[in-house]
This record gives sequence, C-alpha cells and structure tokens, in this order.
Amino acid sequence: MSIINSKVAPFKATAYHNGEFVDVSEQDMLGKWSIVFFYPADFTFVCPTELGDLADHYAQLKEMGVEVYSVSTDTHFTHKAWHDTSDTIGKIEYPMIGDPTGAITRNFDVMIEEDGLALRGTFVINPEGEVKVAEIHDLGIGRSAVELVRKVQAAQHIAANPDEVCPAAWTPGEETLAPSLDLVGKI
Repeated sequence: MSIINSKVAPFKATAYHNGEFVDVSEQDMLGKWSIVFFYPADFTFVCPTELGDLADHYAQLKEMGVEVYSVSTDTHFTHKAWHDTSDTIGKIEYPMIGDPTGAITRNFDVMIEEDGLALRGTFVINPEGEVKVAEIHDLGIGRSAVELVRKVQAAQHIAANPDEVCPAAWTPGEETLAPSLDLVGKI
C-alpha cells in the first residue's frame, strides 16, 4: 500500500528547536502544511548541504504556512551538538527531531535496518495529516529545496483547486489543466 494519502502514524519525540528541547508529535502537524525531512546522520557529508539548503528556504516555506521537521536516528542531544558546532547547521530554525529508536523512520518506511539510519526521505503533509508528496533518495543523492518548494506550491494549489492538476514543472501563476475527455490525446 502506498504512503500517499495515508495519515501520519502517531509518534512522540524530542526535538532540538531554537535553543531548547521540545516535545513533538503528529498532532503538531495538524492544521498546517508540514514537511518531514529524513536524513541519515548528523556530522556527515551530504546531510549538512541539504539541511542548509532547506534552512535557506525556511522563511519562504513559513510564509506559505509550512512547518519543516528534520528527522534522523540521532538523539536530540546530538542535534544540539551539531547545531552548536557547524555554521551550516547553526542557521537552522526548524525543529530537528531525534528518532534514536527509529520508530518515526519506520513509520515512513525509510529505515535502513542493517545500519539504523534513514534514507533521504521527504514527505509533504497536508493540514489534515495526510501524506501528499513522498520522495525517497539513496544516500548519495542530495535533494533540492527549490524543487521541494515547488512541490509544496503544487500540492497547496491542488488542495485549493481540486478540479485542476499541475503539469510537469508547473510553478505558481502558470496554467494548470482541467482533466476531461476533451484533453485525452491532445497534450
């Protein structure tokens, strides 16, 4: 069964956020758009480039009504240590969830069991707690926050305009499609 349109499974965790340890659960995602951004491990190589890229787009995502949650199987203590020692990670303002038991990582089906690490998984969650976008990468393939922002914009547009669909590479302001028999074979 696909994770698309499924509800986020219940979880409780601790995150490092704005200099504090805070409790986070699936309930925090309800009522707003959310991104859950899994990565393998703190103090690594590709991960800081992705998290830094996401941090650079965080203000734009917040303006769109989106909260970002990064998740790895490290502890919230490790997140704090990384935040305090890396200039790139130090600019992060979104919650960094620790998942040392791997429960959240398994809920999203991105756990590499033999290593105890997460794949690079990105999930866009609507205000009802349903997964609308799921993207999973192998460990060596970094993600783009620009493309993620575009996917959130498309998901938000479709949520507000359920009779429309967004074609490939659609961006806000561009024409969408209205599925009908008239379009079959005409695109």
